[in-house]
Amino acid sequence: MSQGPLSNLARIVDATSHRISSFDRAGGNQDCISVEPGATQTIAEIEGAGIVKHIWITMSSGDPDLRRNLVLRAYWDGQEHPSIESPIGDFFGQGWGKKYNFISLPLAAAPAGGNALVCYFPMPFGNGARFTIENQSEFRLDSFYYYIDYEAHASIPDDMGRFHAWYHQELTQPEGQTDGDGVGGDIENEWSVFGKFPNNPTDANNYLFCEIEGQGHFVGVNYYVNSPSPIWYGEGDDMFLVDGQAWPGSAHGTGTEDYFNQSWCPDDHYCHPYFGTAYAPGRGNNDPRFGWLGQTHCYRFHLEDPIRFKKSLRASIEHGHANCLTLDLASVAYWYQTMPSKPFPALPANRKPRPTIGVVDVHRWRRAWRDSRDGERFGNENLSQ
Repeated sequence: MSQGPLSNLARIVDATSHRISSFDRAGGNQDCISVEPGATQTIAEIEGAGIVKHIWITMSSGDPDLRRNLVLRAYWDGQEHPSIESPIGDFFGQGWGKKYNFISLPLAAAPAGGNALVCYFPMPFGNGARFTIENQSEFRLDSFYYYIDYEAHASIPDDMGRFHAWYHQELTQPEGQTDGDGVGGDIENEWSVFGKFPNNPTDANNYLFCEIEGQGHFVGVNYYVNSPSPIWYGEGDDMFLVDGQAWPGSAHGTGTEDYFNQSWCPDDHYCHPYFGTAYAPGRGNNDPRFGWLGQTHCYRFHLEDPIRFKKSLRASIEHGHANCLTLDLASVAYWYQTMPSKPFPALPANRKPRPTIGVVDVHRWRRAWRDSRDGERFGNENLSQ
């Protein structure tokens, strides 16, 4: 029998359908809530067993970084620590606090201009569910509109995992690179610009997508890259170590764009239901004048090919080949697992997006090059020196 997205649509299910929303309880048109700075608001509390099937959100605030400062959390089955914890924008596929249209099967940011945040990940629970938002901004959240649609069941099957989503960010540093003669460590030696590539037979210094304990399956990641260099950021391999495996593990990739089902250093928008590049510098594919300087959002959902684990999973990716690049990275990983789950690390307090590198910055780089080369004029003379 088919197992496609619509394969179970015709099944008659013994359940009832419900919606929790921000509708005006007085029958008027004030169909939203507000949240003061520093406050946490419970937006849904559900008893018994069921499955959350759909979430829709839109909001308004004077905070330009609202999508990084408003934190979404969800709790299943009475567990005290959350199973979802993420800035709300990053969870729904909106990097750096921005608004832009994003299309995938489980998540979307819809018109106008990415203002409508949508989730279709099914979220089962056996003994209660709770959703909260925390306004970690100095601004009042003026308007928060939402739907949470769910089915109530008498019980749910024992083999249904609980949905988890974890936000991570890191300003990476080059690890152990040299300039080719064995000296000058921590060089950003991508594409062997400064010497021979080193090998990297470990995942120890990789950027971490998630580190899970329990049984379940990994179903995807939104990956946000802010590159301060025009050189290609994506030579890094993806690595999945299942149940305590030693490197290289049972699922080891060949490069960042390869993991995201693309190829040859893309810099253009492409939105498939399961994978793509939702945001990119967009200067033209492989344009040598500018490269990959700036912000890129890639996504990959393992809806047909989940990565299954029985005890644990460590999922990570290199930041440049052998972790040679400084990159401003953020991600949200998504998975299902048995309960209880281990608590997440503390959410980073400073999530303000770093500014992108602009033309003035590049002009200053050129001046620094000229000063280091006794005033040579063009910026790439005597490269062998």
